[in-house]
Amino acid sequence: MCAEIAQLDRAPAFHDIAHLGHVELLTPKPAESLTFFTSIVGLQEVARHGDSIYLRAWGDYQLYSLKLTSAPTSGLGHVAFRTASAEALDRIVHDLDAHGFKGGWITDEIGHGPAYRVESPDGHQVEVYYETTKYVADAAHAPGFKNQPSRYEPQGIAPRRLDHINILAKDVGPTREFFQRRLGLRLTEQIVFDDGSEVGSWLSATNKSYDIAITQDRAGARGRLHHFTYFMDSREDVLRAADILVERGVFIESGPHKHSIGQTFFLYCYEPGGNRCEIGSGGYLIFDPDWQPVVWTQAERAKGQAWGLQTVSSFHTYGTPPVDG
Repeated sequence: MCAEIAQLDRAPAFHDIAHLGHVELLTPKPAESLTFFTSIVGLQEVARHGDSIYLRAWGDYQLYSLKLTSAPTSGLGHVAFRTASAEALDRIVHDLDAHGFKGGWITDEIGHGPAYRVESPDGHQVEVYYETTKYVADAAHAPGFKNQPSRYEPQGIAPRRLDHINILAKDVGPTREFFQRRLGLRLTEQIVFDDGSEVGSWLSATNKSYDIAITQDRAGARGRLHHFTYFMDSREDVLRAADILVERGVFIESGPHKHSIGQTFFLYCYEPGGNRCEIGSGGYLIFDPDWQPVVWTQAERAKGQAWGLQTVSSFHTYGTPPVDG
């Protein structure tokens, strides 16, 4: 018993969170959003419940990675992370409670077991869970390679998996500390302006360059979404995705191009409900156990993206749900 108490009293550590689990996206145009994600992005519908539809990419090992929920406006319903073990989940919940982050248990969600949902300092709904339902392909989707969760079926863009999320915050620092201290994520990169203000932070639960980014909401709003990203195997796949979007009349906000931060190759577009989506590939992997966060200056970020493309103004101002002005 003493050993169990001591284990709970330890602060969450790196790898207590296994990875980004899923994202709930709110949309005021559920039918149009569903068509976008199934016929253009190429996700597979796996379940429906109430006002929500559950979707997966062909390489997602869990039942789903996107929960699409009908709502009066756009935005993030919640973001969920799977823990590395049941013990890690208990440890994180105990630590959250000890530091004044009071949440509640969700016990009736499709696709996973009990999940603890809490609000970040900026108002985002954040969920942690361990027990999960793994996707089991039927005969129509059975893979030829037994080490893959399902068959690769190139319908539309056909991303492999959910990759990361970028949330907007009125004050980046406290939200970054929440994910870093309370969930045990590793800080990989930051943007710090000349006046000392922290305007962006990137954190990882894995050896990827990041699983979640937190960037400053210039509207001064709270709890908003910047974008979420599905992963492609190569840059060529992202270029092909750009062609598909153009052929289907979908506006591309920026890209294809390359980020300096994270080293990912990207393009950004909007789904019909108004939420920004990214199709990306690449990104570096971190094997150094002594990794120190890379800090970018105001002057360095003013240079734009990796190859000189200036960041479009909407990238700094647009988020969901929309705000007046």
